[in-house]
Amino acid sequence: MGKYFGTDGFRGEANVGLTVDHAFKIGRFIGSHFGREGNKCRVVIGKDTRRSSYMYEAALTAGLTSSGADVYLLHVTTTPSVSYITRIDDFDCGIMISASHNPYWDNGIKLLNANGEKMEEEVLLEIEKYIDGETGELPYAMRADIGRTVDYSAGRNRYIGYLISLATHSYKGKKVGLDCANGSTWMIAKSVFDALGADTYVINNTPNGLNINLNCGSTHIEGLQRLVVGNGLDVGFAFDGDADRCLAVDEKGRLIDGDLILYIYGRHMHERGKLEGSKVVTTVMSNIGLYKAFEAAGIGFEVTDVGDKYVWENMRRTGNRLGGEQSGHIIFGKYATTGDGVLTAIKIMQAMLDKKLPLSALAEPVTIYPQVLKNVRVADKDAVLNDLDVREAEHMAKEKLGSNGRVLLRKSGTEPLIRVMAEAPTESECNGAIDMIVKAMEKKGYIQDV
Repeated sequence: MGKYFGTDGFRGEANVGLTVDHAFKIGRFIGSHFGREGNKCRVVIGKDTRRSSYMYEAALTAGLTSSGADVYLLHVTTTPSVSYITRIDDFDCGIMISASHNPYWDNGIKLLNANGEKMEEEVLLEIEKYIDGETGELPYAMRADIGRTVDYSAGRNRYIGYLISLATHSYKGKKVGLDCANGSTWMIAKSVFDALGADTYVINNTPNGLNINLNCGSTHIEGLQRLVVGNGLDVGFAFDGDADRCLAVDEKGRLIDGDLILYIYGRHMHERGKLEGSKVVTTVMSNIGLYKAFEAAGIGFEVTDVGDKYVWENMRRTGNRLGGEQSGHIIFGKYATTGDGVLTAIKIMQAMLDKKLPLSALAEPVTIYPQVLKNVRVADKDAVLNDLDVREAEHMAKEKLGSNGRVLLRKSGTEPLIRVMAEAPTESECNGAIDMIVKAMEKKGYIQDV
């Protein structure tokens, strides 16, 4: 992980951690890097609904065109749509402007390679060197070599058509709730589900630049739960700001998180012979209950670090066809190279309609262990993880839980946080294990007050 780019791009508070100058320089480098040897660099850009996204779009465009690149603007769209269009339309690079589930004052720049995958680490490190002035200045394009800007909203519409084409059933007669998080899906999700015949009930689809993820979307599932139960809906889907993740709510109002989605569709693929010997890829944050359910169903699994980047790397290397995270980043390797919230919703609908069962019945075989996660704000994440006293507290907590639980410490890739997670038969046991570790961190003076 570099100085600026974490597991999910360059992210920070707008014009504080991530400035408009950063965006301009990223554009300058990308346009020059992919425009070498006579190649006319082509870059596609999408953005979410944050107020600052328009500013970054302009800065990136200025940097790219001044380095000779042609820029194609998808405007407000989803991260997976940028990935899809980058891949099928032979762009050299895709850029998504979004801080995903973060509040509106944060923003981020996600770079995708020509395959629609997260940009290679070596390119990101070169960009960081250029930002810090460690490499020479890049030449500006002159005269006819200056890049142009193209309205490419048609690309977004083609992505919507692609999603609709993947559905195997009509949704006629199905009542579906959608929480668009006042983000990238505010028009896209309803368009897809309406086209497929569903009776759609949509909330949080009035973005104003300041309300993205505000008490809504996949990080605040309670609003969708009320919508589903209050209106007697068959199912509900909640997206985050850039729609690369999806969480669901069953007809009873129960949360169906990424672990349960992986089980539901992993088992559906397994029963139809579609896994073909491959395994479901999970992360270290997945619940013990998921693994026990996989074992009972005869489904193999693999475990990676947290981040859909690492999930996809495993899938690409091994040929595994399904993977994801508890947070709702689900990758269907046959159709996408990144998490796609709307695609995930379509696949959940397919499992329900194929099996003629409600979502609650599909998730029933999984017994989820209580899992408690505490985010601790610290000044130096690496110092905490390398501290012997903190590690000793972690070891003691693990010993106390034994084989019926686990503890995990990891640093956030996008925020100044240490995430302390515990899993055990009871919530009180989880809290006890976490408190033991957090007290050790507090005693050493690592914790910052917010």
